[in-house]
Amino acid sequence: MRLFAGAAIAVALGSVVALPAEAAATKVVYGYAWADGQGHLRIVPKSATFVKATGGFVGYRLKPVSGAKEVRLDYTKATKLAFGRVTVACDLKETEGRVAVDRKGLGRTACKPADLAAGLQRGVTPLRVEYRGSMAVKINEFLVDNWPNSRTGRGTIKRINDNSVLFATGGKTIKLGYSYTTFFYRATARCPDGWLAGEPVNAGKNGLGKMSCSAADLTKVLKSQKHPVLVQLRYSPEVGGIDEVWEIYGDA
Repeated sequence: MRLFAGAAIAVALGSVVALPAEAAATKVVYGYAWADGQGHLRIVPKSATFVKATGGFVGYRLKPVSGAKEVRLDYTKATKLAFGRVTVACDLKETEGRVAVDRKGLGRTACKPADLAAGLQRGVTPLRVEYRGSMAVKINEFLVDNWPNSRTGRGTIKRINDNSVLFATGGKTIKLGYSYTTFFYRATARCPDGWLAGEPVNAGKNGLGKMSCSAADLTKVLKSQKHPVLVQLRYSPEVGGIDEVWEIYGDA
């Protein structure tokens, strides 16, 4: 009652009163989530249809939403954040053939924000997130029945942070993430070399790098680049992720 009365007085005086964070409306977003700095995730809203198929599969079918904009959320400040995993234990990387979901197909193994952080470090995670303002308050993993196929394309990439780039191709620019499982193929002599440094001893006849390197090598070399670099990618714009990166020598 005091809060209401105070707000009424402030309105009467022509002031603007900011309501507490708890009073903000709770919103829900489904989509593929990526790590976006310590304690934060980013997710592009998708339409989600619950699927209970013959054979026992329980999950969601995700489709793009026209005009949907990326949401960046903090999941650390909510000390009582509820995070439900689809695995039977919080520290598992995969379901290993056993899942823990409720009747709505949402993960029900109670885990901590640190478990969410560990999962996002490994790569993209399908999530249902309840949030207020810029803060997540409840998060559940879920299974996807129609994981999009990857495609291959050429263009340029420019670093955003340690696991995200902007990929420019065909007149469009797409934000993409990568994980520790992303393959990086180099034309240089060594994995840590600068972009196109030295002789292209590991370039194929098509100019594509063929020496297998790690995502950490990709992060390191992109940090030293002020300008976009030419690449070939195997990627999924629907998921927002990169599977493979090829360094390209010359104009091949």
